[in-house]
Amino acid sequence: MKSFRSLPISPNLAPMTSPDKIWTAGLIVIGDEILSGRTHDKNIAQVASWLQVQGIRLVEVRVVPDIEARIVAAVEALRAEHDYCFTTGGIGPTHDDITVDAVATALGVPVVIHPEARAMLERYYATRGGLNEGRLRMARVPEGAELIPNRMSGAPGIRIGNLFLMAGVPHITAGMLDALTGTLEGGAPLLSETLGCWVAESEVATLLREVEAAHPACQIGSYPFFREGRVGANFVIRSVSAEDLARCSAALAEGLDAQGLAVTAGGI
Repeated sequence: MKSFRSLPISPNLAPMTSPDKIWTAGLIVIGDEILSGRTHDKNIAQVASWLQVQGIRLVEVRVVPDIEARIVAAVEALRAEHDYCFTTGGIGPTHDDITVDAVATALGVPVVIHPEARAMLERYYATRGGLNEGRLRMARVPEGAELIPNRMSGAPGIRIGNLFLMAGVPHITAGMLDALTGTLEGGAPLLSETLGCWVAESEVATLLREVEAAHPACQIGSYPFFREGRVGANFVIRSVSAEDLARCSAALAEGLDAQGLAVTAGGI
């Protein structure tokens, strides 16, 4: 049987922090409907934003179909490469909801009915037609798993080791993330400032590279756009240090100003 990576858990409502370590997470978005374009994914942005507040960086996202082997491969890779691995989708009541089976395969454990999950579902569906075979599928978990509460629809999410299995429906995912708030160890939250400028990013590429090199505790991202018949770009500076962020932002603003470019704080 494969071992699970240890997962520090805090009962507090604020995440534990380890400022000297950069904590990372991977996300697996599961579902044929995402790949076909029938459904537009909204979970990536909300998971990334939530993780950032927890002091964890989302550094990799994979979108995979409802094929068990593909899900297994993604789970095995991302849980080994990152501190945390999240999945969205495939934990519902239908035959093509196979995330639980795939994760159990990846971990080398059987799938079992979680008694607490079953009790939750029995209570939720008591006035909604009762617990049938399809609804009972939502009580299935990889053996050894804990539950992530879900106040929206009764069916819980699942946590096991450094893996977190959540619903694909965005508002249900949001509720599960809320339930996890403050339970994961992370580092210092990533801070950011944005500077906007009406300039082609290629004209300031050297400046961006030089400013970033002079401030190793910061990263600068360049995001071009076309509006009002002209090109521009927003430059996002990120750092875990407020002081380093302020210095890097000031240096970039000064460099842009020295080239005769007007800078808009907060972006355009």
